[in-house]
Amino acid sequence: NIHHDPTAIISHTILSTSFSTRISFQILPAPIQITTFPAFPEFYCKQNKACPQRTELKMNRNNEVSELIDVENAFYIGNYQTCINECNKISIPSLEKDIFMYRSYIAQNKYRVVLDEIKSTNDTPLLALRYLAEYMSNSGRKEAIVSIFDEKFQEDINGLHVVWIIVGAIIYCNEETYETAMKVLVGNFNLECLSLHMHCLLKMSRVDLAKQVATTMQEKDDDATLTQLSQAWLNIQIGGEKLQDAFFIFQDLCDKFSPTLLLLNGQAVCYIGQQKYDDAEQVLRECLNRDPNNYDTLINLLALSQQKDKNSSQFSRYLAQILDDHKGSSLVAAYNKRQAEFDRLVLQFGPSNTKSIDEIVA
Repeated sequence: NIHHDPTAIISHTILSTSFSTRISFQILPAPIQITTFPAFPEFYCKQNKACPQRTELKMNRNNEVSELIDVENAFYIGNYQTCINECNKISIPSLEKDIFMYRSYIAQNKYRVVLDEIKSTNDTPLLALRYLAEYMSNSGRKEAIVSIFDEKFQEDINGLHVVWIIVGAIIYCNEETYETAMKVLVGNFNLECLSLHMHCLLKMSRVDLAKQVATTMQEKDDDATLTQLSQAWLNIQIGGEKLQDAFFIFQDLCDKFSPTLLLLNGQAVCYIGQQKYDDAEQVLRECLNRDPNNYDTLINLLALSQQKDKNSSQFSRYLAQILDDHKGSSLVAAYNKRQAEFDRLVLQFGPSNTKSIDEIVA
């Protein structure tokens, strides 16, 4: 999710939630639920001293990179079912394969699969994914899960598997505590950590610092899918002529792999920023055909409908669908908060009555 300067215009707020790793950086987002994970964990060692983990990592990477590259790319572009299918083709036990597989289930909101297969007594880094599934699926557990990661990061963070760092940063981003997330990520030069670091900076409107992170990612691996995606999100935030550069990145990834909702929504956002509303609508209609309930698609259609026709009834329909199907989203939380504040002001300054605003409107 790329954050612009806050305004009172709902379309601006909506647009700011649609630029996502799908955190989901999902955003995402991703919106954002952020669902990306590094293919190969790396550890940051003080004073650049050699770590035994790094030696093991290089050996594992040489053996698994050819099999995991398809898994990695499918995951990063949001092709989660293909990622799961590719993981199932790999017969050799692999922690990195399992990370991608369970991450994909979480991205598909299939939390029960993760919770059933990763027990609370699990003593591997996969336990972090169980906590993420709990956090995403059970609002009553959010505070407790945050506390678990707060305590975890009191330890020597350099000795933790990178999955703990990534999941912790994702949760802090969902809590909108971006400075805390960056404290966890700082010093780790894994591409995924760098991408999340950029996400935090963009949410804080620090494009200047985000550009520095982008440069670091390019120096590390300019051709990596995650580097390309991160550059596209940065270009969207910069705007202007950079929107076309972002569009070409999304198009190149569509041509190289396959069009996904994440890539198509990225293109639609570029079109909206360029005021090419008819082109944006065409792309978003294709997204609707693929998944009529996709959160990013509905948000972008909501913003687009307000730009094309200020009085369009479609705006109300898309908003109603989001309120109904995505009750736990950040947009719905913000909407409900503003509605409650409006109700309070009406009751405080309006004519004396005991009716709510909904009853008055009805």
